[in-house]
Amino acid sequence: MSNSLFYFFAALTLLSAGAVVFLRNAVAAALSFFVSLCCTGVLFVMLDAYLLAFMLILVYAGAVVALFLFIIMLLDMQGGTRKPFTKASMVASAIAGALLLVGVGVFAKHSEFAATAATLPADSSFSTDLKVYGASLFTTYLLPVQVIGFLLLIAMLGVIVLSKRFDGAEDIQ
Repeated sequence: MSNSLFYFFAALTLLSAGAVVFLRNAVAAALSFFVSLCCTGVLFVMLDAYLLAFMLILVYAGAVVALFLFIIMLLDMQGGTRKPFTKASMVASAIAGALLLVGVGVFAKHSEFAATAATLPADSSFSTDLKVYGASLFTTYLLPVQVIGFLLLIAMLGVIVLSKRFDGAEDIQ
């Protein structure tokens, strides 16, 4: 049963990620991105990585996708027509894709993915790990978290300023 659920959610993740890339409507692409993140969260739950699943769904699927939708609605983006791909861009894309596949293949060949229970410390508990994570987040990594928060605030204010329409205003030079 768990294998079939894994394959179902993995396929749904890939389909919704492909929809993000190929949909012309920005709102539909953002909602497909939301579905992809939620399915990835389900895959993390199946791997018993509850904290990662919770953080992925809460932070990315909840906040980041909501911010994307807010920006899309604020900018009032239209689907419109797009410029066709040039031959140079298609060749560059093919080369980049081939390099990506070669890199993933080399990584998969030279690394070990098997993590056994014997490699984990015997006294690690879920609540202790969360306490250590929370303590390091609010002591060691407090400045980077605050800097990222301010960068997101600046980006949001920039979008608001750029999307504001000045009807009837004179040209400022």
